[in-house]
Parts: sequence; C-alpha cells; structure tokens
Amino acid sequence: MVVGAGPVGLTAALGLRARGLPVTLLEAAPEGRRREGGRALFVHRETLRLLDGMRPGLAAEISSFGQTWRTSRTLYRGREVYARTFPPSVRQAGDRPGLPPFTSLRQVDTERFLLAACEAAGVRIEWGARVAGVRVSAAGVAVTAEDGRDWSGDRVVAADGARSAVRRELGIPMEGGHAPGFHVVVDVAETPGAELPVERVFHYEHPGVGGRSVMRVPFTGGFQLDLQCRDDDAPESYGTEEAVRDWLPRLVGDGHADRVLWVSTYRFLRKVAASFTDPARRVLLVGEAAHLFPPFGARGMNSGVADAAAAAEAVAAGTPEAVEAFAVTRREAALFNSAAAGEALEHLRPRRTVRAKQRVAAALAPVVPRCGAWLERAPYGPRHGSPASAGGTY
Repeated sequence: MVVGAGPVGLTAALGLRARGLPVTLLEAAPEGRRREGGRALFVHRETLRLLDGMRPGLAAEISSFGQTWRTSRTLYRGREVYARTFPPSVRQAGDRPGLPPFTSLRQVDTERFLLAACEAAGVRIEWGARVAGVRVSAAGVAVTAEDGRDWSGDRVVAADGARSAVRRELGIPMEGGHAPGFHVVVDVAETPGAELPVERVFHYEHPGVGGRSVMRVPFTGGFQLDLQCRDDDAPESYGTEEAVRDWLPRLVGDGHADRVLWVSTYRFLRKVAASFTDPARRVLLVGEAAHLFPPFGARGMNSGVADAAAAAEAVAAGTPEAVEAFAVTRREAALFNSAAAGEALEHLRPRRTVRAKQRVAAALAPVVPRCGAWLERAPYGPRHGSPASAGGTY
C-alpha cells in the first residue's frame, strides 16, 4: 500500500507497479480533487530519469509540457550583479533527445501526469481514504480509514505529507526546527501581451518591497514569486491575495494583479524524521512524511521522488534488511539536504557579517565576476548531494 497521492506517493506507486507488484494507493481527498497550487516547481534531470525508468516516455511528456529557462539573473538592491545564459541542451547518442537539466511546471501539472501514469499502470486508487489507524505486526500492516474501511498488506509506503497520519500512528518524531519569519509564494498566470522574459531572477533586498528579497521563476503558462518577509511582518500585510495585488505591481509591473492563481505562506522548515521505518521494517516514510525542507534549492519534491524510488526497490526486495538499508541511506540524504538548506538560510536571512560580505561582493561584481557568481549561488545552498544518497544529488 501507498498512503498519499501527492507527487511522491504517486511516484512510489508507479515504482512498485514497474516492479510488477500490486499496489493500493490511499488518498484522503475525494476523487476529482482540485488542488489550487503547490510549492514544488522544478523537476530536475535526475528526477526525470527516475520517472522514465518507471514509465518509459513519462519524462518526455513532463519535460515537453514544462518550461526550461536558460537565463539566470541576480540583482542586489536593484542593480544587476550576475547574468548568464546557458546553451540549449545537446542531444544524446543515437539521435535520442537528451533530457533537459530541469523542467519547470506547476505541481498540479506534475501530479496530473503522474496520476495518469499510475492509472495506466494499473494502480488501484482508494479516494476519500483518510487514515485513522495503522497496526504493524510480524505478518504485515493493517490500515484503517476514518470511514471504517480497512486494508492490509505486506508493507506500507507513507507519503502522506508533513502532518503524516502514518508517522503519527507509529510515534516517530520529527527532529529539527524552523527559522523566524515567513515567505509568501504566489503563482501568477501569464498576461497576454505583457509576458515577462523566460528567466530566473533573484533580487537581494528589492527596493520595491522595502528591501525584502524576492525570487521569480517561470513555469509553463506563468511565473512564481517567492517573497521573503521580515521577522516582524504580519502575514495579512503580505500573505493574502489582497496584499499580493498591492505589492505585485512593484515587482513585475502593471497588468498581473488580476492574474493571481494561488497564494500561500510558509516557514523555512528543516526537519527530519528520527527514523524512516518502524522496528518491524514494515513501513517506509518518504517525502514530507520523512523530511521537511524549504522550497529554495528544489530539494523537497526531488528528494521525495528519490525516496520513493528507493522505497519501491526496497519493497520489491522484500526483506527487512533492504528496508533498513533504505531507511539509513535516505535519512543520510535527508540530513545532507537539511544542512544544505541551512547554508542557504545563512544567505537568505544573513547575520551582520554575511550581510557585509554580500554588500562587498555586490560592489565588486562588475570587476570580479566570481563575486557575482557567489551571490547567484548562495541562496540555494550546495548543489551536490552526499555520496550515499540513492537519487544522486538528492
């Protein structure tokens, strides 16, 4: 069984079906659910490769729909300090189109492709199945829903998110914390005739919003903004749809305020489950049921897909030792990602020393290009994963 039909749960179900295993996917939402938005925007090349290994052709479907931008720009207090345009992706051997380094699309669209792939692969989906109880024994796992339905199986992959009912039932704690303050994330549809350049732009201390930092990332059909608020900012001043319509024109110009698709706020969380499995090695935690990272660095969904792929492999192996190896390896990867997010946080919410370094680097960037490159890289943390991580970078 897989619990949770977000992108990670759908991937886990797809991975299990690719290995010929029968899968029941339990989802709390009703059939035909309508999601307004989600923070996961980037699907990286490693993730596309994993998905294509489960369902050949799926990576091409996703990347053909998604947006791959080639220009990155970084500004400091309104002045550009870094800009680079990368060449188009080259084709692989055998005239087969190579996968892009990433593709950018809304989470709702990624889920749409994954759900269709799961349905085509024969995944059984039980909608409206909100988990209320989990019972583990030497023989397997039994899951009960709030409406009284129950299921039993050999193992459970728990992909039911940050408030995971499965993790709660097992009594596995989350370890870590969060930074002060909050961010606002906004999806905005393209405005015909006023389309913005297809480029990723990060602003340190944007003058249009009182020196708060902002990132803009394109996706197919629009763009996403991430506004970093201060510790003493009130959510209603920046994080409501009405507030967004007020400050949005100061960042992207007129004509977009009535094109807002979704608004959400989040805290810079860094938490990792104390264990990714139970003592009987019957339950495997993946995605946000196992770890919570901020959107910066695109570690959340991408690491979750790597978790799901590793979990499917462990379940297919069918031994407690394989599950234990999954739990150790993926937790090590999660701890690395948590530390990398911490490094990013040092630049997003800098102390006095780091802020001074940023100011000096911005001043030197026109004559010392590596200073601009450092300002460009710093907000996302390290981009290379631990050697033990099952998915490579993530």
